Amino acid sequence: MSADYTPPQGEIPILHADHEILVVDKPAGLLSVPGKGPELADCLIERLKQAFPQVLLVHRLDRDTSGVMVFALTPHAQRHIGLQFEHRRTKKTYLARVAGKLEPKTGHIDLPLIVDWPNRPKQMVCHETGKPAQTDWRVIKASDEESRVHLLPLTGRSHQLRVHMLAQGHPILGDPFYAPETAANYPRMMLHAEELRLRHPDGGLGLKFRAPAPF
Repeated sequence: MSADYTPPQGEIPILHADHEILVVDKPAGLLSVPGKGPELADCLIERLKQAFPQVLLVHRLDRDTSGVMVFALTPHAQRHIGLQFEHRRTKKTYLARVAGKLEPKTGHIDLPLIVDWPNRPKQMVCHETGKPAQTDWRVIKASDEESRVHLLPLTGRSHQLRVHMLAQGHPILGDPFYAPETAANYPRMMLHAEELRLRHPDGGLGLKFRAPAPF
């Protein structure tokens, strides 16, 4: 990955900031956290530290995924929101463009996932040793060539949405790992974290953050 890592430049859009949390719209092509080696040091959390030196990681988005990400600004917030993710009390909605006509209009995927060790960081379905992973989908519009869908992960496995859609025969367009034959035809992977719902760590108020998809 390092050889072709050319992260986008420019300001990171801030969606919300208060005394406990920071919510941003991550651009596609930027690592959430540093990779191995100095050539992979440029990442979202390091850029945010310039303005928010106390920023703490809660969750990640893949390099090629864009959209809503929440960070903690205190250890209390990091614990509080981390437990919400762990106990599936957050609600995440992604927008994706996938190959082919996805049918039916709504569906549920329940396929366990594990790292594809010889091809890491790729993941794969494994019914023997995989960890449970569930995704719901809702088709927004579809043609024979592609479908625009909402994906709602009920678990948070690495590459979950990407592998689940591949397993359905409808890989995410532009995905360099799981649909490399489409990557040259799209400027980026067509996956965006559109909405995140959680409870504020100071008082428990329900919050909803959205970032429109750029595709």
